[in-house]
Amino acid sequence: MSGWKPTVDRSSGPLFRAIVEALAADIAAGRLAAGERLPPQRALAEALSIDFTTVTRAYAEAQRQGLVEARVGRGTFVRRPFKRPPSGRIDLAMNLPPRPSDPRLAARLWQGMAALNETQGLDLLMRYQAPGGTAEDRAAGATFLAPRVPGADPGRVLVAPGAQGALAVVTMHLATRGDVILTDRLTYPGFRALAGRLGITLAGVPADAGGMRPDALEDWAARHAPRALYLNPTLNNPTTITLSSERRKAIAAVARRHDFAIIEDDAYGALPLHPPASFAALAPERTYHVAGLAKCLSPALRIAYLALPDEAVAERLAGSIRALATMASPLTTALATRWITDGTAAALLGAIRSETAALQAIAAARLPSGLLQSDPAAFHAWLTLPVGWTRAAFLGRFQPPGLGLVASDSFALESAPEAVRLGFGAATDRESFEATIDELATLLSRTPGEEMVVI
Repeated sequence: MSGWKPTVDRSSGPLFRAIVEALAADIAAGRLAAGERLPPQRALAEALSIDFTTVTRAYAEAQRQGLVEARVGRGTFVRRPFKRPPSGRIDLAMNLPPRPSDPRLAARLWQGMAALNETQGLDLLMRYQAPGGTAEDRAAGATFLAPRVPGADPGRVLVAPGAQGALAVVTMHLATRGDVILTDRLTYPGFRALAGRLGITLAGVPADAGGMRPDALEDWAARHAPRALYLNPTLNNPTTITLSSERRKAIAAVARRHDFAIIEDDAYGALPLHPPASFAALAPERTYHVAGLAKCLSPALRIAYLALPDEAVAERLAGSIRALATMASPLTTALATRWITDGTAAALLGAIRSETAALQAIAAARLPSGLLQSDPAAFHAWLTLPVGWTRAAFLGRFQPPGLGLVASDSFALESAPEAVRLGFGAATDRESFEATIDELATLLSRTPGEEMVVI
């Protein structure tokens, strides 16, 4: 297609990158088909009234990203996409966001990385930075948090080395060995492990179908005199329950009456389009809000934003970050800042939401509704096993070929229910995901006796 002439946005950064973005968009929209020939570089430069070297650079970048291929003596052609074969059974153990399938978005993600060299150069790779992040990075964090933490001041926002690192500095700030922190009876294993390392006792507050019960929290607070309450209130891991606004207000009121802090692990808070008000908004004077990017953008970023009650606490916890990890990675922090400020983060979040909803629809259509507890915005689900199945027997029948599920034991502070958590994000193609869910549904339809016949 030697007559291709892209519509180029000349205001969105370097011109050669704008050409690559237009190319990726035309491929994604079907305006350029696999195998089609692009115009010669000099012809495209004349058509766009730009320098020949700009087109040369654009073609080279497009080839680096796998969009085109150059054939000696013949020209440059749209690359035939690699068709990933169905990957077989999907590992449902890991809880991570599904990957976007839009090649234009994929190109944009990598362009953000390449652009860091143009804007910050070698200095980005060869320096330390303030333990809580630069002023620019903290401002980007406040921007990212704004929909859930209105009015977040960069002065009380820190950049931490991942959500687990943020939870570590917050927990050590609030409690010491022998202290009690309240939490759900089914809670995040990473926080259980952290508390165990620090010698902190976790006490599980009873819950109902709506999550933690405020009346039970009142009782547990009077009984245990806790230093803090740890919550994963939006799309809870593992149950997917989101606490209602009314319940959050009641829980915040209990925290004020008994004067304990709230550790709000908001790993999934960015996923719903309209989440309830955060605890950081309802009780800012006592809430330590942790917003990791691993679940809502990319596990590879390994940074989290900490919104703290005031600047004095922020200064103290910045010192804790320095003591534990020196700083968050400047490279990944700079990439997150760029994605947030140029809109890439919003686009990626939208793609994750879209793919998550599609995978949830597949699971809801194939698994028994009476057993599956989930939410269209969550890329995990909680599966209660049918009567007769134990979690050990179920995992034993399902996992030998390498397919993972996570038993309730990993989350339970007390007796574990007969249930497992499913993670959907490892799916690289929907066909394999459907096949895996169908296999799971088939096993659920059988009794343990049918599965364990010995001949």
